[in-house]
Amino acid sequence: MVTSSAPGKVYLFGEHAVVYGEPAVPCAIERRATVTATEREDAALRVRAGDLTLDGFTVEYDGDASGTPDVDVEQPLLEAAMGYVNEAIKQARDAADRPEAGFDVTVDSAIPLGAGLGSSAAVVVAAIDAATRELGEPLDAEAIADRAFRVELAVQDGEASRADTFCSAIGGAVRVEGDDCRRLEGVPDLPFVIGYDGGSGDTGALVSGVRSLRSAYDFAADTVTAIGDLVRRGEQALEDDDLAELGRLMDFNHGLLSALGVSARSLDAMVWAAREADAKGAKLTGAGGSGCIVALDESTGTETALEYTPGCENAFRADLDTDGVRVERT
Repeated sequence: MVTSSAPGKVYLFGEHAVVYGEPAVPCAIERRATVTATEREDAALRVRAGDLTLDGFTVEYDGDASGTPDVDVEQPLLEAAMGYVNEAIKQARDAADRPEAGFDVTVDSAIPLGAGLGSSAAVVVAAIDAATRELGEPLDAEAIADRAFRVELAVQDGEASRADTFCSAIGGAVRVEGDDCRRLEGVPDLPFVIGYDGGSGDTGALVSGVRSLRSAYDFAADTVTAIGDLVRRGEQALEDDDLAELGRLMDFNHGLLSALGVSARSLDAMVWAAREADAKGAKLTGAGGSGCIVALDESTGTETALEYTPGCENAFRADLDTDGVRVERT
C-alpha cells in the first residue's frame, strides 16, 4: 500500500490562452488530493472516492464509468472524475509494464471538484505516483507530469494543456508555454485568498466555447493573444516582487476572460467584493463558468468581505505550496 498526495493550484494568469500555446503561470496551493493504491491479486480496479467537494461525498465503483452511482453531484462531473482515476491507473500500468495489475484505490481531496483549483490534476498526479510506487516502478516528478497530461488529454477530448498537471507534480509557481514547462524560482510567498461559489464549471464546454469565439472573431483571437502578452508582463512583476503590479494584471486578466464569456455573475460578484476590500487584485481561476476566484491580499479584509458576499459559499487563505507530488505513507 502506498499513499501519495499532490497539490491543487490557482492561476495567477493565463488560463484558456494556454490551450493555444500562450504562456500561463499557475501556482500550487496548500490544498491537496491524497490517493492510496493497494495492488490486488486479480485485475480488477476498485475505487473509493471521498470528499471530492468541500461538502464531500463517498462513492464506490468498479472502474467502469458506465455504471455511475446515484449521488448528489452533476453526472458529467462525476463521470469525468471517475474517468480521471481510470485513465491514471492505465498510465501507471503502462509505465510499469503491468497491464493486468489490479488495484484498490482510495481518493480523498480537500480541493473542490470542478471549481478551477486543479482537483482532477492533483488526483491524477497522486494516483500515478501511488500506483507506480506500489508496482515497484516509481517515476520522477516530470515523468508523472507527462503521463498525467496524457490522462487529461484523454478525458478532455484533446482540449488540455500541460499547466495543471505540471504544476501539481512539480509544486511552487511554474511557467507553461506549450511543451516548455519550468518552475519559477525566487517567487515570493503570495498571499492568496480564495472565494468559492459552491458550483463547478464544465471545462470541456467552456474551452470549446472559447475555441468557437476565437475561430469566429478576429478580436476574440486577439484577446487570447493579449492574455499571453499580459502573462509575460506578469513574469517580470514576479521577478520584481511587485505585488501591486501583479494585482493590476490579475484585474486585467479577469476582464479579458470575461470578454471571452467564461466568467459568471457569482464569480464577478466575488471579484468585485475582493477589490472593494482593497485586495491588490482578483480574478477567476480555472475554466470559469462557476467555481473559484483568487485574490491577493495580505490583510483579512478580502476573506471577511467574501464571507458576506451573496453567492460565496466559502472563503479561505491558501499559501503557495512549494512541494509537488510526494509520498505520504508506504
